[in-house]
Amino acid sequence: MAEAQLQQFLTKVAQLNAFVSRCQSHPDLLQTLRDCSHHQQVVDLAQSMGYDIGRRWGDSLGSASKSCDNLLAGAIPAQGQETSQILIETGDFRLLRLHSCSACSPPGFWYDQAEAEWLCMLQGSARLQFADENVERELNRGDSLMIAPHRRHRLVATDGGGGTIWLALFWTPDSGKVFSS
Repeated sequence: MAEAQLQQFLTKVAQLNAFVSRCQSHPDLLQTLRDCSHHQQVVDLAQSMGYDIGRRWGDSLGSASKSCDNLLAGAIPAQGQETSQILIETGDFRLLRLHSCSACSPPGFWYDQAEAEWLCMLQGSARLQFADENVERELNRGDSLMIAPHRRHRLVATDGGGGTIWLALFWTPDSGKVFSS
């Protein structure tokens, strides 16, 4: 482990320990922590108390000096927004880099697209809801997901802070081939 990574890890552990200690000494805070249903709620609670636990170990600091070819570099979108950048587009497929910051689909809105979609989470996390499932799906760094054409889905939430960065690959499957998701 490089020295910078070691220091980043130790700093995060110290922040987590301080956050846990404070919650344990205040029953109301401990209950608020218990009431959190997903990662971003815990991060937001810690941040409201001055603790920086949101950046996952190994995530970049978002330095402007990074190469423009770095998928994790770039400006963070405004809260509630998402930016989209086409990385590659041919007649057969389209590869996008998405950067979301506390973004979600509008109430009642469902994606229903003719294309197949493959998602790969590079940084942060997101929660998705499918119309044909009762339970939300949480995607974390390194996770991927296939979405069949016309499978209705919506974005429930993405991380705040540095946001969520993912790749989305879209294509139209051959009509004679079976698609599984």
